[in-house]
Parts: sequence; structure tokens; C-alpha cells
Amino acid sequence: MKKWLIPLVIVALLAFGIFKWGVGVNNEIIEQEGLAKAQWANVESSYQRRADLIPNLVATVKGYAAHEKETLEGVIKARSEATKTTIDVGNLTPEKMAAFQQAQQGLSGALSRLLVTVERYPELKADQSFLELQSQLEGTENRINVERNRFNTIAGAYNIFIAKFPTNIVANYIGKEGMSLFKSAAGSENAPKVEF
Repeated sequence: MKKWLIPLVIVALLAFGIFKWGVGVNNEIIEQEGLAKAQWANVESSYQRRADLIPNLVATVKGYAAHEKETLEGVIKARSEATKTTIDVGNLTPEKMAAFQQAQQGLSGALSRLLVTVERYPELKADQSFLELQSQLEGTENRINVERNRFNTIAGAYNIFIAKFPTNIVANYIGKEGMSLFKSAAGSENAPKVEF
């Protein structure tokens, strides 16, 4: 009777060890995914801050450059597109990330055109409200870049963790996939052409 008890105890200990390891890996996946999701919220918060600054910036510019209607409408339209393009953090597919980045790049381009337009209005460039808004916008752009880089670091570590063997077995079993990362815009590897 004792002969069958030894293999049963060994199998039970192995099963318990595998179960305990699986629970530990599952908990680590959940923790790393949670950190990446929290960082994604920081990215979205930074983009929202930029979107919140734009109406005040447009209103200030409109007071000085009312005939720049096309540029101002372009900024408003780009802001609208950028704020309605959102991603569920649990579903960061490459396609959705590309659409999100494209919408944000459209807004960045519209803001750049607006700030180039401002160069034609020295009195606007001297306006204290405009200078404060411009400073806040520059700070927000820097914050966006920092938060995107932090997200890429955290999500990249998560992606590596769930791809490694044997962790990938647990990740596949519980249905966890890698998160898409921010990438540079197409053509950004080429230096801009500057002419004087």
C-alpha cells in the first residue's frame, strides 16, 4: 500500500509547485500590465492637457489675427479629431495605436502652422496671455514626450516579460498579448529642410 503513496506524493508536490509558480507568474503579469496601463493614463492625461489649452490659444490668436480663419479652423478640427480618437488600454493593437498617433500628429501639425502664422503678428507675440499659453503648450509637449517614453519603457518590459519562456505559457493561457508602443512618425528620420 505504501508503494503507490510515494508516487502520489511526488505528483502532488510537483502539481503544487507548478500551480504555485503559475500563480506567481500570473500575479507578475497582472502587476506589470497594471503599471503599463497606469502609464498609458499619464500619456492620455498629457494629451488631454494639450487639448484643453488649445481653445484658449485659438481665442487669443483670433483676437489678433481674425483673418487667419483657415488656420484657426484647422487647429479646431485637428483638436476635435485628436480628442475623439481614443484607445482602450486593454486593446492597444498596432492599428489602433497608429490611428491614435496619426490623430495626435495632425494636431501637432496644425499647432505648428498656427505658431508659424503668429510670427506675422508682433503685437500678438508680445501679448502676456499668448506668451503664457505658448509656454504652457511647450511644457505640455515636453511632458507628452516624457510620458510616451515612460510608457514605451514600461510596456516594453511587459512585452518582454510575457514573451519569455516559460512565462509565455501562462500569458498565452490567460490571453495576455503584448502592447503596442509609440513609434516615430513616418519620415521623421529625415532632417527637415531649412531654407533662408
